[in-house]
Amino acid sequence: MERFYIITNEMKDPDFQVTHRICDYIRSCNRECILAQKDTKGYILPESIPSDIDCALVLGGDGTLIQAARELRGTGIPILGINMGTLGYLAEVEVNNIEENLSRLFTNNYYMEFRMMMQGSVNGAPPKSAVNDIVITREGSLRIVHFDIYVDGELLNSYKADGVIISTPTGSTGYNLSAGGPIVEPTAQMFVITPICPHSLNTSSIVLSAEDRIEIEIGKARYGGTEQTSVSFDGKEGISLTTGDRIRIERMGESAGFIKLSNESFLKTMRRKMKGN
Repeated sequence: MERFYIITNEMKDPDFQVTHRICDYIRSCNRECILAQKDTKGYILPESIPSDIDCALVLGGDGTLIQAARELRGTGIPILGINMGTLGYLAEVEVNNIEENLSRLFTNNYYMEFRMMMQGSVNGAPPKSAVNDIVITREGSLRIVHFDIYVDGELLNSYKADGVIISTPTGSTGYNLSAGGPIVEPTAQMFVITPICPHSLNTSSIVLSAEDRIEIEIGKARYGGTEQTSVSFDGKEGISLTTGDRIRIERMGESAGFIKLSNESFLKTMRRKMKGN
């Protein structure tokens, strides 16, 4: 690898001390280092992403990595995470051994792991992508919401709940896990539907094929009133929904490519990261 694109979470590295350390090392090894240009909201300027990049180095936690995967979709640029967060399931490299791991990239001593992505379209609008999850939750006062879930045009189930999580395998260790959903091996190809605090004796998650098309319709409020909810994509871009609105969710045609340097299994990583949490 010769050309590296650096994406830094400025809240994790506010003085760019680690970023400059990485750039200095890359340049000292006669490689090229380019820093990402961002707008005032912290998003990468799409027109500034250079061509012929061999690898994106992402400094931050899993949230930073997920945002980078969404922003780099369609470019084919592989991503390596440098953990400056807490758990860091997706991050391969810790700050204390950056140089050693970068040297492995210089000699192409790594392998790729591809993760399923999905997209959601609200009432037929252009879809938005997600690496982790698409979540529909109530807005306003504390109350349960009625959701009707369809799979390939057929009613699967109706929930009265605080919300619904549609998760990829990568996102299964996130909000889905906190809501009681199953942990899924991250390279698997499937959807996990998990209700949030359902008012029901049946609180189990439902696992579906990655080829299924999921539609969620917002039902009527109690006594036939209008419901108010919100949908978010990886915790971003909240869109308000009301009774009768539908969101269609399906697998994306491309995957997120993450660079792997360790042969440690996902189960071992999970045990190590979750210890004490």
